[in-house]
Order: sequence, then structure tokens, then C-alpha cells
Amino acid sequence: MFRLLAAAALLVAAALPAPAQPAAAPAGEFFFKAGDRVVFLGDSITEQYQYSTYVELYLTTRFPDGKMTFLNAGIGGDTADGGARRFQTHVLDEKPTAVTINFGMNDGGYGKFDAGRNKVYVEKTEAMLKAAKDAGVRVALLSPNAVDRRNKSNGAEYVVTQKQFYAPLAGLAGKYGFAFADQFAVTKAATDRMEVDDPKAKTAVPYYDGFHTSPPGGLLMAHAILTGLKARATVSTVTINAPGGDVEAKGCRVSDVDAAATKVAFSRQDDALPMPVQKDWVPMLPYTNELRDLNHYGLAVKGLAAGDYAVKVDGKEVAKYTAKQLDEGVNLGTATAGPVWEQGNAVLKAIDAKNQMVKGRFQGILRGGDAYWNTPAGQKRRAAELATRRAEIDAAQAEVYQLAAPQPRRWEVRPAS
Repeated sequence: MFRLLAAAALLVAAALPAPAQPAAAPAGEFFFKAGDRVVFLGDSITEQYQYSTYVELYLTTRFPDGKMTFLNAGIGGDTADGGARRFQTHVLDEKPTAVTINFGMNDGGYGKFDAGRNKVYVEKTEAMLKAAKDAGVRVALLSPNAVDRRNKSNGAEYVVTQKQFYAPLAGLAGKYGFAFADQFAVTKAATDRMEVDDPKAKTAVPYYDGFHTSPPGGLLMAHAILTGLKARATVSTVTINAPGGDVEAKGCRVSDVDAAATKVAFSRQDDALPMPVQKDWVPMLPYTNELRDLNHYGLAVKGLAAGDYAVKVDGKEVAKYTAKQLDEGVNLGTATAGPVWEQGNAVLKAIDAKNQMVKGRFQGILRGGDAYWNTPAGQKRRAAELATRRAEIDAAQAEVYQLAAPQPRRWEVRPAS
């Protein structure tokens, strides 16, 4: 019964028209909006579900009432030409409100700059932008990540090609009033630093083969994309004066404060969650501004007596800091333990599970990977099955949002044992 009702609901929803005009975000405003239906379009780097998953994780934890939905339309080996040819069926037919376009890694040919290839790339990219504009869909155009010269044999040559190849993108986005995130420039600056700090790529490894992402590379890319699209830096912050218990809070509510010169305890109800930093992301933190501009979950305790202190949440130790560090303020958004992290990590796991459904729908039915959907019988059932699976994905997304609802927590700052 659920599948029949869900299919009917989705078929009705699919008939709704797209907005008459693209709601271009004003300068300085974040690209993504509450209620967005987002499609990530691109090649194998998009199909990896790494940077796209971490963008989704940020949007879900930071906006727990956002009611966004997400589809991934990445195909290995694809180019802007392929994206333009499938833009209607894989993007516009899904009735998105927002699309990210991330092509260019394959388009350049992994060699020296080729003007002919670039001409096709620019023309096909513009074709996608025009189609989106005509359909009333917002676009965030992305330049691809820079290849890592440490792990790619022709990386030194190709990174030069990339810079020239992607140069027209900002102008194209501006022509259509769309957002542009220069992922290439940001990731190139980061890998330049890695070449100095870690020339043999032993610790900081964003791309295992020089361009396909490892999880740290997914973070590097998501950070570049989100900050480039004007994402909000702060989750919430609390500042407490230890001797008197005075409180200043942003993005949360604080109550039941118990403060003294050597301890502080309080209840904190956040409006949102920080992204849960994965342990394999940690080597990438120095190259993503320690997430201060994306995942700042702040705590400052002024006036504590000198010494070392443990920060506990619901009785579990999260981190240790000196009184001086706490006085200056710390970012718990880089913690890799504790109840807040555990809740965020449960959200990530639920997103991963939901995206297996997204992948099965896209690869199995839309792309015809499951041979049944290419048969006459399958073709008759195809539209209804797509709608049914979309309803199941939306139901799974609703469960993700339930997991992302912030919980009241009891915080303590006490001398470290």
C-alpha cells in the first residue's frame, strides 16, 4: 500500500511545473535554500558520492529543518558534452530547484591545452546553463579539483592545462546569473602547500590516484565548494564568564549554569549540529582552515584558574584544553568523539544508506543498468517505479532529518584528571 500511495504522490509531484524564473541568490547569499531539490551532476568524481555526500551532510546537520532532497547524477568518464546530452532526462526531468555542475576533469584530455577541446567544453557547459535558466533552475557551476602532482605522473603538465581550461567558467556563470565556485583555485592552493609539507604524499592524501577522491579529498572539495557558495561558518557559540556565570550564546540556548573559578556546567540546546569530523579527515584539517570557516562549534570560558581542563558532554569527555585556550575560545567542530559527534555520525551513516537507494534508482533504472528496465515490460513500469523509488528515497530522507534534530545536552568543564 505504501508503495502505491507513494507512487501516486510522486507522479502528482512530478507534474508540478518548475519555478518560472531561477531564483538567483543575491551576492553574498548562500546558494542552497530550504526545500531545495538538489541534483549533483558530473563525472566519476561526482559518482564517488564523497564530496557530494559531505555537502549533503553539511546541509542536513546545519539546517535540520531544511527539508532538502538530494540526487546524484554522476557518471564515470563523462564530460560536459555528455552532461548536456542527458541534462533533460537526468536533471530537468527530476524537477530540481538547484543543480551543481562539475565537469572538466576528463574534458581537458589529461595533456597539454587543446583549444578545440576547450571550445566544445565551453559550448556544452553553456548549453546546460541555458537549459537550466529556461527551466527556472538555479545552478552552481564548479571548476573541478586540481590534480595532485605528487600522485599523478603527468600532473605537473595537466594542472597548468586545467587553469587555462576552466578560465571561461566564471564568465559563463555570470552571464546567466548563476553562482560559481572556483574549486580548482582553492584545491590547487591546498595541494601546493601539501607539496611542501608532505612531498611524498604519506599523510595528506586527498586523491589516491591524483584526481579521484579519498575521503580527505572529499572533505577538501566539499569545503572549497561550500565556502565558495557562501556557506555559514558558525554552528553555534557559547561564552561563559566562570566567576560570575554570565553567558553569551549564539545559535543555541543555555540554561542551568553552575560556574566557579575551577569549573563550569550548563545545559545547551543547539539549533543545529556540527558536521562529524571523520578520523581520516584529520590530516586535511590544516588545508581546510581547521574548518573554522565552515564548522565552528564554539566554546569559550573566561576567568578559569590556570590549569588543564576536560570538556565533557553528557558525562563523556570530548577534549582537553588549557585555561588559556578556553579563555581564547576553542572549536569543538573538529572533535572526533562525544555525544554530539555520535549523533552527527549517525546522520552520516543514514545519508550513506539512503544514497545507496539513490544510486540504485539512477544506475539501475534511469541508466538501464538493470536489464529488465530496458525490456517492453520494464518500459511500461519504468515511470511508476521511478516515482515509487523517489518516494522511498524521500521517506529515507525524512528519517535522516529526524536523526539530525539537535538534542539538549549537559556540558561540563572541569579540571582534567
